[in-house]
Amino acid sequence: MSGRNELQFWTAAINQSLYIAWQKIERQLIIIMSFLVTALWYCRRLYAYLAQLLKWWSRYLHRKFKKNLSVLAEVDLLGYCAREWKGETKQAKQMKAAYKELFWRHRVKYIRPVRRDNYSALRAVLFQIFSQGIYFPPWMRERDILKLPEKLLYSQGCNWIQQYSFGPERYTGPNVFGKLRKCIETLKTQWTEISGVKDHDERGNMCNILFSDENKEYKLYEAIKFIMLFQVVEAYDQMKSEQKRVPILFSLLFARDTSSDPLSFMMNHLNSIGDTGGLEQVELFLLGYLLEVKIRVYRLYKFNTEEFQVSYPEEYHRDWQEISLLTEDDHHYHIPIIRIRD
Repeated sequence: MSGRNELQFWTAAINQSLYIAWQKIERQLIIIMSFLVTALWYCRRLYAYLAQLLKWWSRYLHRKFKKNLSVLAEVDLLGYCAREWKGETKQAKQMKAAYKELFWRHRVKYIRPVRRDNYSALRAVLFQIFSQGIYFPPWMRERDILKLPEKLLYSQGCNWIQQYSFGPERYTGPNVFGKLRKCIETLKTQWTEISGVKDHDERGNMCNILFSDENKEYKLYEAIKFIMLFQVVEAYDQMKSEQKRVPILFSLLFARDTSSDPLSFMMNHLNSIGDTGGLEQVELFLLGYLLEVKIRVYRLYKFNTEEFQVSYPEEYHRDWQEISLLTEDDHHYHIPIIRIRD
């Protein structure tokens, strides 16, 4: 009997101890669980806030990137025409007919609109060269193009290149050599880097990033302008000394009263590119020649004439790659996209 009472005593004592311990632990558990629930609630709120902030930032960057992108994504050709030419004027009808001709006969299904400024021709050409992964022309690989400014000054005595204009920025004087070198460095670096990428999509993304950076982008165009000048100086010297036959495009260039020599070419034509004017047809000949590409241009306002489709230069090599431009007025250029099967 006593053993039974003793067992009941110890059982009651243990239960009492467990009850007292549980009461103490329960309070702490309630406090901990309340803290965890509150922390979880705040974490969920913080997560939702960060997700919303990230979404907003992504949209902001997308709008900013799209706003700065100077070569837009491809859009349907006929849809673009319908938006741009809504009237029934004679010009509008001609443009609609020209766009339909491109779509059905020349298989141009899409167009990449290019920013309408006085660099548009250079922009459309360089964008395609980079996006297609076209390499440096052999003559550029054989020479150190970074030394071309000094070569013109010291080897050929062209001290007048201090009057070179960088688009709207005119006459930088002695600083011209440093600025030109930076421009050519940017061209060489970007061209080498992008052309070395084999994946087409990755190359396209790199082009989109490059052509949304105005500072780098304009350096590319100024570098090409200067290389055009370098080619003109060399051709002029060769013509004077009769060292060798030069392409006929230089004869056309020097036949103009406004570009009878390299200095007048620079002052009257090259300096205005990017500022008050763009490339004229003879400059397109020169551009294709120095980049060693065949530039096919669809000139919509010349529809139903022999000049609707022209190539620059006319004297091109078969191994030169081809790029295409589309223009409504010979001032602003866009990029036509040809689809063989669509």
